[in-house]
Amino acid sequence: MKLMLFLSDVTIPLLIFCIIGYGLLNKQNIYEEFIEGAKDGFHTVIGIMPTLIGLMVAVGILRASGFLDFFSSLCGMFTEKIGFPSEMLPITIVKMFSSSAATGLLLDIFKEHGADSLLGKMASVMMSSTETIFYTMSVYFMAAKIKKSRYTLAGALLSTVVGTAASVWLAKYM
Repeated sequence: MKLMLFLSDVTIPLLIFCIIGYGLLNKQNIYEEFIEGAKDGFHTVIGIMPTLIGLMVAVGILRASGFLDFFSSLCGMFTEKIGFPSEMLPITIVKMFSSSAATGLLLDIFKEHGADSLLGKMASVMMSSTETIFYTMSVYFMAAKIKKSRYTLAGALLSTVVGTAASVWLAKYM
C-alpha cells in the first residue's frame, strides 16, 4: 500500500521532469512550446464554450422543471419490473450530459436513502462505470473538428446501458 501511495505522489512530477528533460535533450525551447500550447488550449476553450454553456443550461432546466421526476415516475412502472429502480432513472439520464449534475443527484440519493443503501451503491457504481456521452462527444468532436460521428453514439449508448445494468447487478448480488 505504501508503494502505491509513493507511486501516486511521484507520477505527475516524474512525468513533467521527463517531458522537460526530453525537450532539453532535443534542444527545443520548452518555454515557447508551452506558451504556444497554452494559446492553442485557450482558443479551444473559447471554441467549445457555447456548447458547454448550452449543455449546462439544458440539464439545469430539466432538473429544475421537475421533468426528470415526472419521467422517472412514468417509466418507473416498466423499469421496476426488470429490476431497475425508478430512482436511478434521473441520475442515469443526467449522467449522459453532465457529470457534475449527476453528482448532485447522487448526493440527493445519499441524503434520502443513505450511501450504504442498495440505491446508493447502485448509483455509485453506475457513476464510475458510465461516461458523459453527449458532453464528451460535443467537446472532443468540436475540438478535433470531427463532423461525422459514425458509430460513436450507438457504441457509447450501448456501453452506458451495459455499465448501468452491471452496476445494478453488482450492487444487488456482490
